[in-house]
Amino acid sequence: MIKYNLLCKKCKLSFDSWFVSSKEYDKLKKKKLINCHSCGSISVEKNLMAPKLISNNFSLKNEKKDLIKYQKIKKTINEYQKFIKNNFDYVGENFAYEARSIHYNKKKKQKGIYGSASKQDLKELQEEGIDAQMVPWFENENN
Repeated sequence: MIKYNLLCKKCKLSFDSWFVSSKEYDKLKKKKLINCHSCGSISVEKNLMAPKLISNNFSLKNEKKDLIKYQKIKKTINEYQKFIKNNFDYVGENFAYEARSIHYNKKKKQKGIYGSASKQDLKELQEEGIDAQMVPWFENENN
């Protein structure tokens, strides 16, 4: 795990974010999946950071605590994912189309849906008054 301090070039918000590795950060940045949680801009860059110095008082307890926090968060996200998979219909890449179809065709009764949509699609859905949320998603063998 690696923690970066990020800076939104649009609203100047500085915030921290954790990544599995620096390669993972680069991959997400290239796919334009890193955005400001305040204004939604994808103009987010790494900010200057001070290195963490290890002193004589340093112990593995801090690393263990961080790992336990990460595992707890991942477990919670996995529980959400299981709930979503069991209670919602998967529509894949057709999420925006299906969401509009449900919203504008009031007679069409379905359970909720989940799938993939671009940030632009989500923004347009919200502008149309259609409630849609982005949920963190782990793709692994445990789901």
